[in-house]
Amino acid sequence: MTTSRSTATEVNLLDAMTGTMQTVDEFTGPVNIGNPVEFSTLQLATTVIALTKSQSKLVFKPLPSDDPRQRKPNITLAKQVLDGWKPKVSLAEGSSKTIDYFAKHCN
Repeated sequence: MTTSRSTATEVNLLDAMTGTMQTVDEFTGPVNIGNPVEFSTLQLATTVIALTKSQSKLVFKPLPSDDPRQRKPNITLAKQVLDGWKPKVSLAEGSSKTIDYFAKHCN
């Protein structure tokens, strides 16, 4: 069984939060500012291994019984009230920037 994930980078979240602050006063939310682009946990792991040039080996274990199989937030309202907002940073770009940050600050 495989699961999916979706990520939200700080750039995407900050753009959405800024847009939320600029909405009309009558709009009180809530609004989902997630990322509807799903990818498998295997895709995430292989992306990180490739970007870090790691020699790590993947270990496959059974999923917990309560693990959601799918995560795909609906951002229709965000697109409507945040002037067409949508996430712009991809998994590869966001992962690369995150890896660069930690390499710079944690070594």
